[in-house]
Amino acid sequence: MIQQIQITLPPFKRGYHLVTRELESKLPTLPSAGIAHFFIMHTSAALTLNENADPSVRIDFETFMNKLIPDGDKAFIHRDEGSDDMSAHLKSSILGANITIPIVDGRLHLGTWQGIYLCEFRNYGGSRKIFVTIIGE
Repeated sequence: MIQQIQITLPPFKRGYHLVTRELESKLPTLPSAGIAHFFIMHTSAALTLNENADPSVRIDFETFMNKLIPDGDKAFIHRDEGSDDMSAHLKSSILGANITIPIVDGRLHLGTWQGIYLCEFRNYGGSRKIFVTIIGE
């Protein structure tokens, strides 16, 4: 069995946001075993798995990525949508557009401290579309 759905997340402010529960609540009934593939349909945001308990992790992510790739770097040529444009594209490529999670007993099989993050790299990114492919029996 293969199911595909599109989930639209509301706009989030710039930063790293746990969206595990929001995504799970919009999924159809999951098979007893399989995989769920989540793909973000944008080039200035990303998905990743990481620490879901301590909110300071989200602040540290933002601090580190902004040091690594600062907005408005004079080396950037692409600036069509403002100073956060090219930096958002680079951060998106580094973290990635997709994650795949096993499904066990009809649930996403995440580790104890893992959560799904929406990584919003734009100051005003808007709503974000996540396309989900579920494969299972």
